[in-house]
Amino acid sequence: MKMSFRWYGDSDPVSLDYIRQIPGMHGIVSAVYDIPVGEVWPVENILALKKKIEAHGLAFDVIESVPVHEDIKLGRPTAKRLIENYAQSLRNLGKCGLKVVCYNFMPVFDWTRTTLDMKMPDGSSALAFDVEVVNKIDVSKGINLPGWDASYKPEELKALLDEYKSVDEETLWANLTAFLKGVIPAAEEAGIKMAIHPDDPPRPIFGLPRIVKDVHDLRRLLKIVDVPANGLTLCSGSLGADLKNNIVELVKEFSGAGRIHFAHIRNVKVDEKGNFNETAHKSDCGSLDIGAIVKAYYDTGFTGYVRPDHGRMIWGETGKPGYGLYDRALGAVYLNGLWEGIAKGEGKPV
Repeated sequence: MKMSFRWYGDSDPVSLDYIRQIPGMHGIVSAVYDIPVGEVWPVENILALKKKIEAHGLAFDVIESVPVHEDIKLGRPTAKRLIENYAQSLRNLGKCGLKVVCYNFMPVFDWTRTTLDMKMPDGSSALAFDVEVVNKIDVSKGINLPGWDASYKPEELKALLDEYKSVDEETLWANLTAFLKGVIPAAEEAGIKMAIHPDDPPRPIFGLPRIVKDVHDLRRLLKIVDVPANGLTLCSGSLGADLKNNIVELVKEFSGAGRIHFAHIRNVKVDEKGNFNETAHKSDCGSLDIGAIVKAYYDTGFTGYVRPDHGRMIWGETGKPGYGLYDRALGAVYLNGLWEGIAKGEGKPV
């Protein structure tokens, strides 16, 4: 298990100097943020980022993410050219030694929360999702939620949502199929493992289809191009926001098959209505048994990349909600501690 940490580049208030001080930290997960979505990532930009990260004694093996252009998800006439651009970005990433690309296929919003600073009993704050708040939103009057992609003007967002009214789940599956068939051969050529991130939350919202939300979707996705390069980012927090998803069993099935290339491990507290908030990583803080999840990875021989996912804001820290230093650092150490405990309990080296 290779522990990693997401870093948002020079504008990130969490510095590489701080991240390197976390015990057991292998590498950084980041992206080239100054290239418009849909354009090819130049080799020189990738190498510049890689050089900066490696200068701090950290590996740079995982990209999160190369965004998928909305035209591809909608199946617009420009999709073919954009898929070709994506494939070339993968080739360039391979030339630079990258190993895994995390991406998602969520229409419009790559994640949705109703609050970024839910006050917790211990004084920390966390990301949270309230079903009733979302259900009461009239999308025709605009959407005003924290954390969603504000790159669209209100009229642009409305037009985009209107266009998605003609895209049902099967249409989105067809567009994902075209994407995978277009990029997986390039990924194989480049030595890249593609790792799709599940829908967050794993259910339809605002009338938009969601197709990466449960075990059935994951099985279907992997069969589209049934090769190791077509794999998963298994996010325990995203899938765990639906209590019907058994994360331990998902890890056993898909890690056992060698198709999990990147693991986001975090806890989440979920109620029967589907409301949830993010918690400390420790098992008894939420609805997921993180210890059992880590053991499932260990038992299936997982050797891939892991990162603590969203964290609370604790100890007075401010900055990018969910992506502070302190709680994610605690999560990384906790996950490494679980792994070490399992290994030593079986008399094996860590």
